[in-house]
Amino acid sequence: MPTTLTLKNIPDEVYDRLKASAEMHRRSMNSEAIVCLEAALLPAKMTTGERLTRARELRSLLPKGQFRAKDVDAMKREGRS
Repeated sequence: MPTTLTLKNIPDEVYDRLKASAEMHRRSMNSEAIVCLEAALLPAKMTTGERLTRARELRSLLPKGQFRAKDVDAMKREGRS
């Protein structure tokens, strides 16, 4: 059963990073905090196949045609000499 947790005296830097991460992932601060806690305390053991399936699911959510392989490769090489 879910429970409520109140955090006090959160260092400014931790708060700022949590807020930025929540905005980047389009989550509430509460949801982002839960995701961070789950990642730290409940690390998931995924098989290679599960990771590949998840990557394909995430890729299917991207806008179609905006991420061509040659463009991604060029961006990765940009600035390297």
